[in-house]
Amino acid sequence: MQQGLALAGSLLAPGAFASVAKAGERSLAFHHLHTGERLKLTYWADGCYQAECLRQIDHLLRDFRTGDCIKMDPKLLDLLYHLQSRVAKNGEFQIISAYRSPKTNAMLRHRNKHTGVAKHSLHMQGKAIDIRLPGVALKHLRQAAMSLKAGGVGYYPRSNFIHVDTGRVRHW
Repeated sequence: MQQGLALAGSLLAPGAFASVAKAGERSLAFHHLHTGERLKLTYWADGCYQAECLRQIDHLLRDFRTGDCIKMDPKLLDLLYHLQSRVAKNGEFQIISAYRSPKTNAMLRHRNKHTGVAKHSLHMQGKAIDIRLPGVALKHLRQAAMSLKAGGVGYYPRSNFIHVDTGRVRHW
């Protein structure tokens, strides 16, 4: 088995995921809509994050415009795992946007002045992702994300995605 990273007790917000098991496996599947890349893996096993799997996820969730990578927040993966459990729907998360380099974020802010691209976006810290989950109505996915109380939830029905992040609990 790959060498894992031990879970620090502070990774999960108090009460955010009361049902988190200390052992077992957590798996996710992704389809990055801009690159066409797919990834399905177990990122947590035997009480540890799997370092090589995290590296693969970091690469997949890179800024597809610049190719820049960052270490994504493992709490974000846990949020996705628990979100998928909450909606009881296995499948690939469709990725619209994950990590954004400062250059990309500035370009998006300039180009889309009225769409709310934050100057200090959590996307630039590897703590945010824009997603949808085929087979789950967007409003249901939003409600499920909000019920986790694990970070921010943005709702973009015109663009057909939700934003989730590991920042403070809030919604828009």
